[in-house]
Amino acid sequence: MADHRQSAREAIRTSGFFSDDRIASSKQFVNPEQPGYVGFANLPNQVHRKSVKKGFEFTLMVVGESGLGKSTLINSLFLTDLYPEREIPGAAEKIEQTVKIDASTVEIEERGVKLRLTVVDTPGYGDAINSKDCFRPILQYIDDQFERYFHDESGLNRRNIVDNRVHCCFYFISPYGHGLKPLDVEFMKALHHKVNIVPVIAKADTLTPKEVRNLKARILEEISQHGIKIYQMPDCDSDEDEDFKEQCRLLKAAVPFAVVGSNQMIEVKGKKVRGRLYPWGVVEVENPEHCDFIKLRTMLITHMQDLQEVTQDVHYENYRSEKLAINKRRAGGAAAGAVAAGAAKEGPPEEKDKILLEKEQELQRMQEMLARLQQQMQQQQTTQVAGANNVQSHHV
Repeated sequence: MADHRQSAREAIRTSGFFSDDRIASSKQFVNPEQPGYVGFANLPNQVHRKSVKKGFEFTLMVVGESGLGKSTLINSLFLTDLYPEREIPGAAEKIEQTVKIDASTVEIEERGVKLRLTVVDTPGYGDAINSKDCFRPILQYIDDQFERYFHDESGLNRRNIVDNRVHCCFYFISPYGHGLKPLDVEFMKALHHKVNIVPVIAKADTLTPKEVRNLKARILEEISQHGIKIYQMPDCDSDEDEDFKEQCRLLKAAVPFAVVGSNQMIEVKGKKVRGRLYPWGVVEVENPEHCDFIKLRTMLITHMQDLQEVTQDVHYENYRSEKLAINKRRAGGAAAGAVAAGAAKEGPPEEKDKILLEKEQELQRMQEMLARLQQQMQQQQTTQVAGANNVQSHHV
């Protein structure tokens, strides 16, 4: 028996099944981190990978009179042509033109990051002779997007909700006036609690630097005077670096942004730049000393997430609260109406008491009639028994 076990061990050893080489060649799970390191510090990387894979959505609305360079500025901001087939109406058509909502969506990809950008334009705004209530279609469009998101959020399929809510509104102010027009004030007062408004001074190359500073101060003064709430960039955290804090300070000081848009590339000192060529020189769009175009784009890109969060946490929550309150009032009104209808069907209290009294009297009469019938039946039975006894005594 011992010889048999020894031969079996020798056979296994010579077969190489449990040899050291085979054990060393097998793959083993190795902890990639250092001892004492759990690993939840990598959670931001997981969120980053998931966000990049899913992509981002952003909706930008541009509002302003015709001829202020809205389309040119948007094309300059995102380096794309959002309006390849746009037809510019003539002067006769603009007189009777009404405000329309034109939404264009484009997929932009940069360094593997995808952005679904929707630009909502409002052709016809402020072009008519009578521009009273011309912002009503814009207000209705914003409410419709809130209503659509509210309906999708309340439905069964909440996983693939498309967010078409307006996250930011560039409101273009004409540089030819001396501040805000009455239409500008009415528009911002009607929409400042529904959307993030960013005031923009269009065609800043028509003004001198001193005129730009005076116009900015005048616009901010009128905005504060009328109680208009424009988008306020958040304060920097204490742990941020000094460069980022200085950048945020410069961006806040540049509001309202005085911008210049251009889709043309001009050669200046052997370098291709985006700008406008004039007899007295070149206005460079991306030069911070010439206009606030770079500051506006930096604000939009660095605060894009904050714009979405403010839309979700403030503007949409206000709309949602109002919507739920209206639905609750409607449900309470329907219940009160049903109770009132039932009371009206039964009649007033005096008539109800009268009906109950009549029913009680009728029930009492029926009980008296039943008692008389029972008494008559007992008398008949007594008479029949007495007659039967008389017949039996007669036979005996």
